[in-house]
Amino acid sequence: MPEQPRTLIADRRVQDDDWVLSAEDAPRPENGRVIVPLVEWQEAPGDDLAPLLASDTELTPELAEQLLDAPLIAIDFPKFTDGRGYSIARLLRERYGYRGQIRAVGDVLIDQLYYMSRCGFDAFSLREDQVVEDALNALDTFSLSYQPGANTPEPLFRRRMRESA
Repeated sequence: MPEQPRTLIADRRVQDDDWVLSAEDAPRPENGRVIVPLVEWQEAPGDDLAPLLASDTELTPELAEQLLDAPLIAIDFPKFTDGRGYSIARLLRERYGYRGQIRAVGDVLIDQLYYMSRCGFDAFSLREDQVVEDALNALDTFSLSYQPGANTPEPLFRRRMRESA
C-alpha cells in the first residue's frame, strides 16, 4: 500500500505532489509516478519511476552514473538524527553533477531544512506533525553562510572579494 501523501515543499513553496512513495514490500500503484526502492528502479528505470535511496546507500561512481537519468531522487531519513542523507545529496550535486530534484523523505523536521538545502536538497516531504509555515520560514533561517554549499559554491570571503573588486 502506498504511503499517504505528505506536505511537499519544492522550490521553496508548497506544491501538489504527483509522486507516490511506495513502501518496500507493497504492491506498486498501476498508474502514476512512483518512488520505489533503488533495486526496483534499477530493474526497470523510466520516466514514471524514481529511486528511493536508503541512508546507508554507498554512492559509487557507477551508481551515480545510473542516477543521472532519474527524474528525481528521494533520500530516506529513517530518523532525524541520521545524517548520512546529507552526504549523499552533497555528493550527487557537487561530485556527480545531478541537476534533477533531490527530495528528503522520512523523518524530515523543519529544523533540518536549511541545512538540507545547503547540501543540495530542493524538495522536502515533511513529517506529518510539522507546521508548513514554519517549514517555509526555516529555509531562510540564515541570510548568509560563510562556508560553501551545494546552493552557494563560493565561501563568503570570496563573494565579498569579488563584489568589492
